[in-house]
Amino acid sequence: MDDMAMDDVARAFLDKSRSLLAVDYVPKIERCLDRLETHDIWWRPNERSNSIGNLILHLCGNVTMWILGGVGNLPFERNRQLEFDERTEIPADDLSRRLREVMRQADEVLSRIGGNTLLDRRRIQGYDVNVLEAIYHVVEHFGMHTGQIILLAKARVGHDLRLWEPPAT
Repeated sequence: MDDMAMDDVARAFLDKSRSLLAVDYVPKIERCLDRLETHDIWWRPNERSNSIGNLILHLCGNVTMWILGGVGNLPFERNRQLEFDERTEIPADDLSRRLREVMRQADEVLSRIGGNTLLDRRRIQGYDVNVLEAIYHVVEHFGMHTGQIILLAKARVGHDLRLWEPPAT
């Protein structure tokens, strides 16, 4: 494959990754939050399980560590355990604002990545990965937790959230 074709593949990967995060996953999470009361966002089936609120805090921490810090080489602070230990019922608007801000910053980092950077090595959370692997990890991780958030939201509202429909404009 020639360099131009490789650049096209790299751009397609980066564009799809950015789209999944910003256009697919984040809006679905926000649509779940819009349908829930604060106590539903922080409900957990048992102490070993996570609430929607904890999952959102965890997503913010993961993206901060892997994309902002790991891929973007930006300074960051993270206490992973606190993401799961939080019991203060942070309101939906605050959670959404935090998520949007982290994702805005992550999108800026991803928008600056060139195809030639995707194979650069990084040490992130104890793992030796290349930039492509780090991005792929975040997209997969974000998708998995988005599914958990949707499941918990459906359990709390008791009906189909109709997330397959385009958002109202």
